[in-house]
Amino acid sequence: MANDEAIPRPAPREVRIDKRQVRVLAHPLRMRLVGALRVKGPATATTLAELLGTNTGATSYHLRQLAEVGLVIEDPDRGGGRQRWWQAAHDVTNWDPSDFDDDPDARAAIEWIQGDQVRLLVETADHWFATQHEWSPAWRDGFGMSDIFMTIPPARLEELKTEMWQLLERYHREADSADAVDPEAKPVQVFMAAYPLREGLA
Repeated sequence: MANDEAIPRPAPREVRIDKRQVRVLAHPLRMRLVGALRVKGPATATTLAELLGTNTGATSYHLRQLAEVGLVIEDPDRGGGRQRWWQAAHDVTNWDPSDFDDDPDARAAIEWIQGDQVRLLVETADHWFATQHEWSPAWRDGFGMSDIFMTIPPARLEELKTEMWQLLERYHREADSADAVDPEAKPVQVFMAAYPLREGLA
């Protein structure tokens, strides 16, 4: 096979989380555990505890809680002995906020998760501002944020989000081909958000 032939990664494993899963996921360490397993791949509780700066006992407990609702699973290829290897059960988590309108606890959980996503965005941006001088001009030009104002009905906004997500998924699938072997390639996190325009600006 030619070296330059693209080998796209398989389609991401997706889960549309239910009320029980969202209530379990709404915890700061559990969110970080799922994220770490998705980014870093299978790991033991000890490795994850070291990575996330917590203790092995708490990490093991929260991994078991996530496993009970099917958000993480044991890695069948690495099991055995006293060390349990864990992996993310899915690559992508989906939901609509209205999925939980009839369950106050689940609605509060998804609102906490949404807030945690914003906190992560702020932390990521703050870290970038503090370290951007260490990066090359090409990366400094490539990173960053932008926005645009528009007046649009909800159905059209949903179409826009779907098309944007499809574009991100295509780049994600292709990332294991030529991009991955490029010596300039680095792991990148892309956020996608849409919010109401503040009153007074419209």
